[in-house]
Amino acid sequence: MTQTTKFTSYILAAGDGKRMKSQLAKPLHEVGGKPMLGWVIDTAMTAGSDKVSVVTSPKHDQIEDFLASRYESVTTAKQSEPLGTGHAAQTALASLGEADQPVLVLFGDTPLITAETCQRLAQKIVDGADICVLGFEADNPTGYGRLKTDDSGALIAIIEEADTSQDEKGITRVNAGVMAFSADVANHYLSQLSCDNAQAEYYLTDLVEIGVKNACNITCIMAEQREVQGVNSRKDLALVEDALQERLREAAMAMGATLRAPETIFLSEDTIIEQDVIIEQHVVIARGCQLKQGAHVKAFCHLEGAIVGADAVIGPYARLRPGTELGQNVKIGNFVETKKAVFEDGAKANHLSYVGDAHVGAKANIGAGTITCNYDGYDKFKTEIGKGAFIGSNSALVAPVTIGEGAIIGAGSTISKDVADNDLALTRAPQKALSEGASKFRARKK
Repeated sequence: MTQTTKFTSYILAAGDGKRMKSQLAKPLHEVGGKPMLGWVIDTAMTAGSDKVSVVTSPKHDQIEDFLASRYESVTTAKQSEPLGTGHAAQTALASLGEADQPVLVLFGDTPLITAETCQRLAQKIVDGADICVLGFEADNPTGYGRLKTDDSGALIAIIEEADTSQDEKGITRVNAGVMAFSADVANHYLSQLSCDNAQAEYYLTDLVEIGVKNACNITCIMAEQREVQGVNSRKDLALVEDALQERLREAAMAMGATLRAPETIFLSEDTIIEQDVIIEQHVVIARGCQLKQGAHVKAFCHLEGAIVGADAVIGPYARLRPGTELGQNVKIGNFVETKKAVFEDGAKANHLSYVGDAHVGAKANIGAGTITCNYDGYDKFKTEIGKGAFIGSNSALVAPVTIGEGAIIGAGSTISKDVADNDLALTRAPQKALSEGASKFRARKK
């Protein structure tokens, strides 16, 4: 999206979030693998916000820590008391100083708002509006502030539910909470908000009434209801996750991926899916994954922090953990788990294996039941498996150990010493048979 309008963002994130019933600050609950507050900040910056102030509560050290770790350019402003949205906006203004460009007031628990909507709001101010309110058409307007407009479409009031007349109750165009206003409004009218109401709070919506009294140009724009869904409970969080997943799935399919049963596939905000990737049913792709062209992820797989090479085939029922890097045409089969493992082109681990802290050479074959024994209870060690090596079924490779190129490991072996290129190594107890031993055993048991 072309960034045409720069603006300042006040992001309100000081609410207690009591209905979440959580020790974690509400804006830090994740959607698509990213905290809700992170979504709002990133969206604002993508849309053109070059100044951001996040309003927090003195009780929210978690938010301060989150911002310090990821957003050095973001200013924080502590709202000393929970005195309403208007007071929060005043706190943000004080943190950044006098406004010199359009201001958007956003919410840290409304993560689905898009950069396009933010830019539209800011552009309305550039085009001459003093205040622009974001609204939506509600299926059921009960509980929302109604947006009352005159015959020309200008916004003249936001009427809270308790104050609506019988006729006004039927208004379905309602307030989403998000608002944009000019620098003049921020600098001159925010300070005029009053707490003379039943809740003794400063309401940002009262800015519209102040604007009307001062002959300001006030307007509104509309968004889809799902885009402005706020989160006040775990149920709301689930609704937002559902909406985001639908958005991520549609984007993946639009870029040329096949999702066999989209509603059963879960993606993350940073998932990279290239063309002609196929993802079957019931797949979870957590953060840090890239699926290269032509990769095929079969049903019931879980991927996290993994790079899947072109035309690789995964699963079904495979788990790729962080640090997994698969080259072209790699095959990871059913009930195989990998962690911090690099598989070069054409390598295979088709059945029932654990490969961790390992490097597997091109076209090496890892037989069923193979385990890289990478942990001694204190430290992790690496296994090197050379190009074209063949690891027989039910083998244990005790790291640190190197299996040379072209080497063969006999089935059922425990390998704790390096194996040279093209050697055959095995550790296997001699087999013996006791004549009629089985019959004698059963007779004793009877």
